[in-house]
Amino acid sequence: MAEEERCCENSMKRETSDATGPGGVAGSSSETTTATTATTTTAQTDALPKLSAKEFREYNRMAEHMDMFHNHFRQTWNTLYRACEAGRRPAGFSIRAFISMGIDLCEMLEMHHGIEEAHVFPRLAARMPAFKRELELVSQHREIHRGLESLQAYLQKCRSGETDLRLDELKEVMDGFGKVLWQHMDDEVKELGAENMRKYWSLEEMRKMRM
Repeated sequence: MAEEERCCENSMKRETSDATGPGGVAGSSSETTTATTATTTTAQTDALPKLSAKEFREYNRMAEHMDMFHNHFRQTWNTLYRACEAGRRPAGFSIRAFISMGIDLCEMLEMHHGIEEAHVFPRLAARMPAFKRELELVSQHREIHRGLESLQAYLQKCRSGETDLRLDELKEVMDGFGKVLWQHMDDEVKELGAENMRKYWSLEEMRKMRM
């Protein structure tokens, strides 16, 4: 993760844009189970003592760390996407620099997800259902991966001269997986937030947990 952080921080120095994004049967057993689970979870949270500011920072550390990376991805995505909407590249960007920025985003996201799946998710999945391999966060990775492959393939063709860069075509590729990418980044940070993490991990365990 240290390598990823260095790459991310170096890239962030070049970013100028902000990180603002783009019927069942009543009384069924599944609904009853869902309602019971939600009530139990709320009761468990209400029963927990209030965190001190120091305790909150420790429990929230992974969420803040994750959001740092995600904000970089959001900023780069927005720079690309706004250019597509405007029909012109950002001021000061050559075609080669613009294409390279998109390829760099694909590579950084792939590396980020690879580290998560190898080192972060397995540890969290031991106690946190959302991080189990068969559930939503990892399935989102698979959908995002397919979108990144398409985006990178298109940009590589543009860089090699095999095809001309057309911003309307680039936008179409990005639209194919942008919604799930943004949802995934929000979901991860929510799962790693202090009030959720404290349900599964002690403070001492959190201090030993590093990304």
